[in-house]
Amino acid sequence: MFQQTMKKLMAVLMVAGLVGGLAGCNTVAGAGKDIQRGGEVVEETSHDVQHGAM
Repeated sequence: MFQQTMKKLMAVLMVAGLVGGLAGCNTVAGAGKDIQRGGEVVEETSHDVQHGAM
């Protein structure tokens, strides 16, 4: 009885960890895209300043 309960508990914890990991990946990917876009804006502004477009 105890072993069955422990197996179920471990399965639930593993699934919870997997779901949490996937959610974390989406968060990190989103942050990466935001940072990349910020870098692109800085690059575009720098290009504009160098070429007197501002």
